[in-house]
Parts: sequence; C-alpha cells; structure tokens
Amino acid sequence: MKRPIAILISGRGSNMQSLVRACQAADFPARVALVLSNNPDAAGLSWARDQGLEAVALERLTGETRADYDARLEQELQQRSIELVCLAGYMRLLSPDFTRRWDGKLLNIHPSLLPSFPGLDAQAQALRAGVRVTGCTVHFVDQGLDTGPIIDQGALHIEAGESLESMSARLLELEHQLYPKCLKQVAAQQVQLIDGKLIWR
Repeated sequence: MKRPIAILISGRGSNMQSLVRACQAADFPARVALVLSNNPDAAGLSWARDQGLEAVALERLTGETRADYDARLEQELQQRSIELVCLAGYMRLLSPDFTRRWDGKLLNIHPSLLPSFPGLDAQAQALRAGVRVTGCTVHFVDQGLDTGPIIDQGALHIEAGESLESMSARLLELEHQLYPKCLKQVAAQQVQLIDGKLIWR
C-alpha cells in the first residue's frame, strides 16, 4: 500500500520532479497525492498537472499570519489523508504548531552538509568559505532553521576554480538521487523519528 504524500514547492520544483518519478515505480512505498505551492506562478505546478497530479496554489491572504496560513495548509493535507510531507524548494517558514503536528513526517532537502551553511544561499556560502567538499542533506524538519535530525547526506568535491553555477548544477544532480532514496526509507518506515531520535529498522 503506497503512502500518500504531499510535496510543497515555490518554484520550478526540480526536486519535486525527481520525487514524482521515483513514486511512479511500482515498488516505491509512496504516491504523490498533492503538489502544493504558495506561489501560483510556480512552474512546478504546471509540470505536476501535466503528469496528472493534483496541484494546488495556496496564496497568502492579505494580513494573514503564518499560523493562519499553515492552518489552511493543514486543511489541504487532511482533506487528502496525507501521511508525509516533503519540502522541495518551499520558500516559506513553517509555524511551530505546524512542525510539531508533523514531527517525524516532514522532510526537507538542503544544499549543504548540515550543520554547515544553513539558511539561504548555502552553495555561495560554501564557495566563500573555501571548503573543498560540500553536499546536500535530507533531514526531518523541526522548529529550527535546517536543524532537524539528519536522515542522510551526499558529498560533492568542489573543483578548483569552479563557478557557483557549475557547482550548483552538479549538486542538484546529487539532490535528485538522495531525496528519493531518503523518502523511500521513511515511507517504508526503515527510518523513523521517535522522541527526537532516529530509529533505523
């Protein structure tokens, strides 16, 4: 039985596409029941609709608080009996109440080897720091900024004189391999977050 998941995006959703393709495999333990974006112009919404997926734009209303928005987001998820949520370039901070409700069921991918270079522009941060190895991290989301328990990481050697564009492109390829792998493990309950600790089975 495939577990229904939602993927939250804000832009083109390249990681969303890699998750969708993985879920199309007969033996993959999850199916994409919803793609949702806070940005109605997100290119990923059109791509998802072209794949026959339900894709919803949920815009922030004038004067709406983060908690109010997340309450509407919660309704969208509950209506579709979503069991897991994957953030894939979702550029909104989530409210503490939302992250608490989805503890152990909310995944994110970040383009650095956390805990190094959290937040925005992680790739540029890595180049400025002069590190020789960077990578990407899939983690459970908690109430901090890119601080949740790490499920897995992929490493990438930075070549001498490499540009931000070429490094980012190579890193994105690595993300597209790592995120589906981690989602499969979580959906199959091979890894679970219990009382703040990762349990592997």
